Amino acid sequence: MASRPVPLANQEIAHLYDRFIDNLKARLQNPRIDRDVLCRDVLTEMHYGEGAHYSDLIEDGSRPVGERMMIAQFDPRNVTLEAEYYAECDPVRYNRVKPLLWLWIQFDHSSLGQNVHLGHRVRRLLAKHVFKHCGENVRIFRDVEVSFGYNLSVGDNTTIHRYVLLDDRGEIVIGHNVSISDYANVYSHAHDIEDIERVTCGRTLIGDGARITYHGVVLSGMTIGRNAMVGTMGVVTRQVPDHHISVGIPAKSVRVKREGLRGKEADATPGAVPRVVME
Repeated sequence: MASRPVPLANQEIAHLYDRFIDNLKARLQNPRIDRDVLCRDVLTEMHYGEGAHYSDLIEDGSRPVGERMMIAQFDPRNVTLEAEYYAECDPVRYNRVKPLLWLWIQFDHSSLGQNVHLGHRVRRLLAKHVFKHCGENVRIFRDVEVSFGYNLSVGDNTTIHRYVLLDDRGEIVIGHNVSISDYANVYSHAHDIEDIERVTCGRTLIGDGARITYHGVVLSGMTIGRNAMVGTMGVVTRQVPDHHISVGIPAKSVRVKREGLRGKEADATPGAVPRVVME
């Protein structure tokens, strides 16, 4: 999954991005800073400039009501997110990550979020404080959606593309060197056929080197084996063995790839779970 290096033409702007990242990193590492306030202040600075104060803006009666409502959205305490309504939600754990999830969402919806160079760095930084585990060199493109975040583990050198849904209402474990393509959905909960209110949560595993391609769906409790692949629009309703390529609805194995993780690893024990869970 190597990508072509794309240097920025203006190094002054590159240093400006570095300053933003360093400042955000320092704030996140400071246990004395309330995360709701952190999110509120970062979004205020993004939209109104460094030195702008949320309280001054929201209390300025000369501003149109619509603008003041927009400013109110900078504070995550003024919004609710869908995951908060789930019965499985742990309020203590969720309230800790909610401000960072809201900052992530609002960043993605801004012009800054369209910038791949900056976006990867911001999301990786936030993921380190949201996910149960976030490995090194993880690349997350814009508009990726997670449910809770705190039930999600992602290994090293994994890439998650645009508009992916990672439903960690149960638990999702994604290994190293995994690629999840645009619009894929990975679930860890399921509704009873007879009673929609009855929800069961599972543990969904995606092995090292696996690929879930465009619009693929992995249902709760499934295991995608190491170096396996789910074809475009495939719906996984049964386990996918190591090195198998599964396609269709429901997905079925149509081919077995050469043994070894991209030809680099001889350790390809059938059914092996992602190594990230052992850390």
